[in-house]
Amino acid sequence: MNSLHVKPYVSVIIAALNEEEAIANVVASVPREIASEIIVVDNGSTDRTAEVALAAGARVVTEPQRGYGRAFRAGLRSISSDCEIVVFLDGDGSDYPEMMSRLVDPIIEGAHDFVISSRTRGRRERGSMNSHQVFAGYMVGFFLRLLYGVRSTDMGPFRAIRRDALERLNMREETYGWPLEMQMRAARAGLRTLEVPVDYRRRAGGQSKIAGTVRGSVLAATRILATLARISIERW
Repeated sequence: MNSLHVKPYVSVIIAALNEEEAIANVVASVPREIASEIIVVDNGSTDRTAEVALAAGARVVTEPQRGYGRAFRAGLRSISSDCEIVVFLDGDGSDYPEMMSRLVDPIIEGAHDFVISSRTRGRRERGSMNSHQVFAGYMVGFFLRLLYGVRSTDMGPFRAIRRDALERLNMREETYGWPLEMQMRAARAGLRTLEVPVDYRRRAGGQSKIAGTVRGSVLAATRILATLARISIERW
């Protein structure tokens, strides 16, 4: 990592699927004093997400095969070789990019390798999270503590990690299990991990791909449980 006197190269990757209504504001809200580049991954949208993101000042990468993990992996393949810190967030407008310093500063200061946002510890707009999402965060936290002794209250999509640390994790998950896989592999690798409270709001438009439908919720829960089982029994 660079000295504190030198601004590190921060790559911000935003996953987006049919987020035409929200994506421009998400890109505009990313602090330019932190972000060295902003990449929006259009994950098979059928609306104008890519066009709007480009007009807002982001670099757009296309990953036509849908999948949460696939989108972020496509973004990672396109980041600058100068990248030192990677920030992930969603393109639906529910995260607060303005709070990015809370995630990035502990890494810049050299105190942590991986910083995860906790929506359950922050201020949540009414209706921004369903009860089963909150429960899932605490349930995963229970297993992380049981398996690795790591405290966690959420699987917040808004997170930052040192690039070199991320590359050592050998991430493979392609769908909804991506956030959990990262947390489990980070815990197992002994990364210095910090959870920070962030605010959270209802999506700016469209429908949630997970909480917005019964099918999406079931698929996400199934994939998360499968990821939990798979990684917990993997050989180190």
